[in-house]
Amino acid sequence: MSDSGAILGIDINPRSTVLSIYKSNMDEPTTVSTVLGEENYSIPTVLAKRNGMGQWFFGDEAITKNRTKEAILVDDLYNLAIRNEQVFIDGENYQARDLLVIFFNKLFSIPGPMAAMGEVEKLVICVEQVNLEVMELMNYASGKLGIDSKKVMLIDRNECFYFYALSGKPELFLYSVALFDYSGSNMISVVMNRNQSTRPQLITLDVVNHGDITENKDEMFDEIIADTFGSKLFSSVYLVGDGFDGDWMKLSLSRLCKGRKVFLGKNLYSKGACYAGYIKEGKRDWPFIFIGDNDLKLNLSIKILDNNVMKFFTLIDAGQSWYDAKGECEVILDGEPEIEFYVQRPESREAHTDVLELTDIPKRENRTTRLRIEARPISDIAVSIIITDLGFGEISPASGKSWEHTITLKGE
Repeated sequence: MSDSGAILGIDINPRSTVLSIYKSNMDEPTTVSTVLGEENYSIPTVLAKRNGMGQWFFGDEAITKNRTKEAILVDDLYNLAIRNEQVFIDGENYQARDLLVIFFNKLFSIPGPMAAMGEVEKLVICVEQVNLEVMELMNYASGKLGIDSKKVMLIDRNECFYFYALSGKPELFLYSVALFDYSGSNMISVVMNRNQSTRPQLITLDVVNHGDITENKDEMFDEIIADTFGSKLFSSVYLVGDGFDGDWMKLSLSRLCKGRKVFLGKNLYSKGACYAGYIKEGKRDWPFIFIGDNDLKLNLSIKILDNNVMKFFTLIDAGQSWYDAKGECEVILDGEPEIEFYVQRPESREAHTDVLELTDIPKRENRTTRLRIEARPISDIAVSIIITDLGFGEISPASGKSWEHTITLKGE
């Protein structure tokens, strides 16, 4: 990491946003508080516009200004932006995604650590679920903020937990590690297991959604802890989410704390996002591997003849984040007007083939058709293929024709 650059980790959801910063001179990421000197980390994901003026407020201040009738609140900002909707406010129409850009700008101009941040080396955004809509929104927002899309990384909460838990002291992950996320009224447990006999060590996460818990919280949580732990050994437990606010944990806390470290906080995901950016940039030795929900579950390749040697050319590699990966190559068609793709799971030696026929391609002499093949994943198990006819210089002008096809893992 350059001395001037910083990794920003943002944990954003429809209710709240938390921002952490990590620089090379820090032992661990620091979380930005809206009130200097206080641990006021959780910022409501809302904006408000002052009546009759182009002045915007965000977070708690937006809620206060709306309460005193000084400003009009946009409260479902995140979901509106994901759906790319328009917001009619104070007599004017706004694109919700542009309002989210205003929110981010406000976030990045909080006094304190942000002032000394320097340039953004990596912006890592943690969301509940990574999908195409979220990816498009964050690419749009980062572009408007002047941050190169190559510096932007999307990650989900489970992966943030994985990076956070394994960036701590080794004694904290000697045995299994548990996370309980009680955001709103919904309780989720995540158990992290480590296979120490593999190199790198394979990490797996067991995720269980326990549904809404609104009554008898202490007793219900105590049961969930007993079910989750069973007879396994746990080194540490992390509690996140506003559901843990208040002084209701009595029975459950005594079970939790028996022989293990327990941590309660609001900034685990944003700090985990910082660690993810640092580690994925290759800044530290990382002897672990985790194939998450957003990592590609397939290898995709084509056979090519290179200097009279038949070889496989890989377009897409398993294990990459599907929203980051893309593959491209140019080939000269030899023989039939079709391209054969080889699809393989990373753990299997078997590959299945998927043939795309190039219907209505202009008839030309053999080896006088150049094609561009572009592969872009649309999920962890599906890749969109676009093949474009580039012609062959002056001999065969490009027809401009293109063929689209989606390749999916068999048996899914």
